[in-house]
Amino acid sequence: MEVLGERPPAIQRWVLCVMLFSFITSVHSFYLPGVAPQDFVKGDLLKVKVNKLTSTKTQLPYSYYSLPYCKPEKIVDSAENLGEVLRGDRIENSPYVFKMREPQMCNVVCHITLDAKLAKEFKEKIDDEYRVNMILDNLPLVVPYKRPDIDSLVYQHGVPVGLKSHFGESKEEKYFIYNHLTFTVKFHKDEETDAARIVGFEVKPFSAKHEYEGKWDDKKRLTTCDPHAKRTITSSDSPQEVEDKEEIIFTYDVEFKESEVKWASRWDTYLLTADDQIHWFSIVNSLMIVLFLSGMVAMIMLRTLYRDISKYNQLETQEEAQEETGWKLVHGDVFRTPTNSDLLCVYVGTGVQFFGMILVTMIFAALGFLSPSNRGGLMTAMLLLWAFMGLFAGYAAARLYKMFKGIEWKKITLRTAFTFPGIVFAIFFVLNALIWGEKSSGAVPFGTMFALVFLWFGISVPLVFVGSYVGFRKPAIEDPVKTNKIPRQIPEQAWYMNPIFSILIGGILPFGAVFIELFFILTSIWLHQFYYIFGFLFLVLVILIITCAEITVVLCYFQLCSEDYLWWWRSYLTSGSSALYLFLYAAFYFFTKLDITKPVSGVLYFGYMLIASYSFFVLTGTIGFYACFWFTRLIYSSVKID
Repeated sequence: MEVLGERPPAIQRWVLCVMLFSFITSVHSFYLPGVAPQDFVKGDLLKVKVNKLTSTKTQLPYSYYSLPYCKPEKIVDSAENLGEVLRGDRIENSPYVFKMREPQMCNVVCHITLDAKLAKEFKEKIDDEYRVNMILDNLPLVVPYKRPDIDSLVYQHGVPVGLKSHFGESKEEKYFIYNHLTFTVKFHKDEETDAARIVGFEVKPFSAKHEYEGKWDDKKRLTTCDPHAKRTITSSDSPQEVEDKEEIIFTYDVEFKESEVKWASRWDTYLLTADDQIHWFSIVNSLMIVLFLSGMVAMIMLRTLYRDISKYNQLETQEEAQEETGWKLVHGDVFRTPTNSDLLCVYVGTGVQFFGMILVTMIFAALGFLSPSNRGGLMTAMLLLWAFMGLFAGYAAARLYKMFKGIEWKKITLRTAFTFPGIVFAIFFVLNALIWGEKSSGAVPFGTMFALVFLWFGISVPLVFVGSYVGFRKPAIEDPVKTNKIPRQIPEQAWYMNPIFSILIGGILPFGAVFIELFFILTSIWLHQFYYIFGFLFLVLVILIITCAEITVVLCYFQLCSEDYLWWWRSYLTSGSSALYLFLYAAFYFFTKLDITKPVSGVLYFGYMLIASYSFFVLTGTIGFYACFWFTRLIYSSVKID
């Protein structure tokens, strides 16, 4: 134990400094949605910001000015948090400037003449169905449209770059750009003062081939769109084609509409989904099925175990003792150290870290702290929590390692700190290199990569060491029964108790608890929709925990009854195998719901879903392991062993 006594006060002071530094650096970026609404009086400047270009076909975001759109005199980047950068957000100023409650008509932004290269860039983005994202007063720009199957309006985020269609009598498909935008700014006016707050930002895009007389200059009046003649663009009857040598004039209108929607409720329309009733029904249906199965499982287990323990604890004759069968028979081997016990400790510790991160994130999200209005907040919170939960990872790994009679605590600590994050970081680095190759804004810059490495090496790794130090100093967990020196031979098992078969069967129920919610999560990530039903998600997490625990306990009980005492790894893999079904479902979703054609985009999708499935494996495996660990200790401490 002398190795562990190396200046603990110094370690504690160092960790405290790191935590204080990280707290100070995060103070300025803290934002609580709904706390600071901004009031605007008539004539106040409203500055529209532009964000990335996004496409559900390629999943590769690009910065707004990667296309030859109109630029302000100086492009200024808005401050971005860690989550925004990882999402590929690039928020910059734009030449669109409004004045509060002062409508504008046919404002000319700029005039450009395309060459072959620029025309090709626009055509590629139109082919890939890219959309332009803009922001006003922290509200994203939406295009309202009416779906035939529902009565209410549905919002699509961002404006399409253009469209590809036939025009006139031409049989050939041509490319047209949306160069005229009709903005609608909705505001809620204060009854007592003249101030108003912005509660909606909508747009209707049009493609219009503008015309003018003579040579072009900045003060030239258009004949197709003239505020003096009250002539405005209301349709795309004569659209603006995208071709070499074509002149494109970008224009916009702004209208202001008073709204009954209050500032506190302005995000509600963005977060309402068309499939809301389906979502409710699916979640309740899933909840009922899982609760019913859980009740059945719990009842069977309690009755069976009660009968077993009563029978084993009765005074028995010598003949009965010799004929003894079942789980009591393997009491001398059930707590034998498993093969690759070090790796099991590492994965259990990592699972505890992941569980802590998910639980705290879900609580904060369900309370409304991680609203979509705080772009990137969810991802930033998860990364920070992952780093700080390293304390619990080290503690859990060290406690288990000491129970297995391990002595090299520093070795197990290093493996806990680097195994899971190292594999994820390696996959992420390869995917990031692919995104760099596509020159996408989704590529993580060097500075952000350094911040991620700092979170890992500067905060997570030291905390894993602190947790291990504390965990290893505690007394080892005592087994309820003694372990025999010579391992008992395991009898031949029935086909349904084959490890691979029982592990694969065990993963079906936990996956069944989450797969409906998984559909909505995948839709929000890959089809660029908002996901804000964290109350449901928290409920699903609780169902997942219960299901993982119960299915593992049941299968562990059957395994012990058939005199197979190698339960350590199997308990982890039983519930962890649900990650395999998650990945298979992700592949099914890719081929049935997504319209991804580029090979790079396909690699990105499966790469990120591999990371998600691996994380799910670690989380569910750890829940199953601890349930089985508690169960075996409980039953073997409840029977009389001579």
